[in-house]
Amino acid sequence: MLIEKYDLEVFTPPCEPGAERFSAIARLVTDIREVFPYLNATLRGAVYNANVPALRWTKAGHYITFQPYQIAVSNVVDRDAAIKEVEGLVKLVNRTWERRGEIKPDYEAHRRPTPMEVYKLLPGTNCKQCGQPTCFTFALKLAAGQVRLEECLPLFAPQYTDRLAQLQAIVIEAPAIG
Repeated sequence: MLIEKYDLEVFTPPCEPGAERFSAIARLVTDIREVFPYLNATLRGAVYNANVPALRWTKAGHYITFQPYQIAVSNVVDRDAAIKEVEGLVKLVNRTWERRGEIKPDYEAHRRPTPMEVYKLLPGTNCKQCGQPTCFTFALKLAAGQVRLEECLPLFAPQYTDRLAQLQAIVIEAPAIG
């Protein structure tokens, strides 16, 4: 187990007094930088920078940063959800560390696709079958990892096979933490 102990601070961001969203920081006793390449290999859409060293990831609209001695999460709906999110992230780090022998580490820096890059590959039908008002709204949420590619039903028509393959290679579809 890599992380056995940490101190947790949950707060509303100081730059947003009265905000209805919460942030949390787990201050670690152990340096976790060695797990970053393994997380980078397994967390789709993670942005890893070995020079900093840090790894950023967005999951369901929550912004997560892993640094050598801390894990931070922001944009969480309430205090209890922030605590659960950090607990899940600690479990994720420990589980990834325990499985490191099965994972090929990824030391490459990846970048997230822009909403416009995603939008250009969508069918552009504005059909609303995905539950969004426009394809651009869907592209914004897809680039942020807030919706799944499978929600765009027209994309699975035969004429969009190439676009679908391109999107599958670049979009962020984060696995659940649990």
